[in-house]
Amino acid sequence: MMHALRVRSMTNGETVMASAEMEALPERTFEALVGKEVEQWWGSAETYRMVDWSADPRVGGRWTVIVRTADGMDLPASGEFLEIEAPRRIVQTRTYEWDHPTLGRRQTTAAWLLEPVANGTRVTICHGGFAGLHEAAAEHAEGWARVLAWLQAHVEAGRRVAA
Repeated sequence: MMHALRVRSMTNGETVMASAEMEALPERTFEALVGKEVEQWWGSAETYRMVDWSADPRVGGRWTVIVRTADGMDLPASGEFLEIEAPRRIVQTRTYEWDHPTLGRRQTTAAWLLEPVANGTRVTICHGGFAGLHEAAAEHAEGWARVLAWLQAHVEAGRRVAA
């Protein structure tokens, strides 16, 4: 039986908050977020796929990514890890290195919190830095809901029985 997808995502126009429960241990979920395997699950054919991920997951370490859109455009982003507390917390800055239609190249900060729960891990993302850019915040709330669904499907893949 497949685990029901339970992702919640919202914004107040300045900060985005999204969360989901995963049937996977915090250690497994943490590795899926910072390890090279992130390229395997982040994205879909209909939206965009992560095609190049590089990360030095330590305080002060840098990360870079290129996502390729469904129509073949490469969109780079990068940032710095501000806090790393394996397997519980990741705080990182993010800046698009292209002119995002609603956010531009504004630097934002994303904080991931991984909490052990009875069936695995509650993953919460708090993404701030959208002050004055309500449309960008709303788009990112939708985006984080997709990302958490992709992450959930990936970390739970080994737990599912094929129909």
